[in-house]
Amino acid sequence: MKVVIDTSSLIALVRYYLPFDKDDSLKDFIQKKVESKEIVVIDKVHEESKYVAQKIVVKQLDFINTKGNTVKTTDLLPYPKFFNIVDNQLCNQTIKKMKNLNETEYEKQKNEYLDSADGKLILYCLRDKNQNTLLDNKTILVTEETSSENDNKLFKKLPECCRILEIENCNLPTLLENHYNIKLSKYLK
Repeated sequence: MKVVIDTSSLIALVRYYLPFDKDDSLKDFIQKKVESKEIVVIDKVHEESKYVAQKIVVKQLDFINTKGNTVKTTDLLPYPKFFNIVDNQLCNQTIKKMKNLNETEYEKQKNEYLDSADGKLILYCLRDKNQNTLLDNKTILVTEETSSENDNKLFKKLPECCRILEIENCNLPTLLENHYNIKLSKYLK
C-alpha cells in the first residue's frame, strides 16, 4: 500500500496529533513511512506547506525538508483524456457559469489547477492506479477535505475528484486506525 498525503492532512497531523504525541513515537512512525516512500509527500505539497499555517508543517515535520523525502512531479503531465475529465467532470460547471469565464480565463485557471498540489496529487494517484493492478499495491490519497461545500472554487474538492476517478481516499484518523492498525491512545497522552 502506498499513501499519498495532502497538505491539509499534514497540518492536521501537526496541530491535532503531535502536541499529544508521547515520546515522539507517532512522529517517528510517520517519518519512517515517509523515508521508505510508503507515505508519499509530493513536491507540490511540500512547497504549499511552506506557505500555509505559519510554516507549521515544515517546522514540525522537518524530515520532509530532507532531500529525497519528497517526490518530484515535474514528469507528471496531464494526458489528452485527462484534460477532458477535468473539463467535464472535475470542473464545477455551476461556478464556471457564475464566474462567467471566457475560454482564456478558464484555460488559465485550469492550467493553474493542473500545476497545483491537488492536480498533481490526482495525477500521481491515477498514474499509480494504472501501473499497480495488484490489490496490495493500492494507492490511497489522504485528505482532510470533505466533498461538501466547495467555497466557490472552480474545481471540485479532492474527495469528490477521487469518487469520480475511483481513487481510494480517506482522512488521517482512518488511515492510522484502519490501514496501519494504530490505536491512537497508544501514541497520544
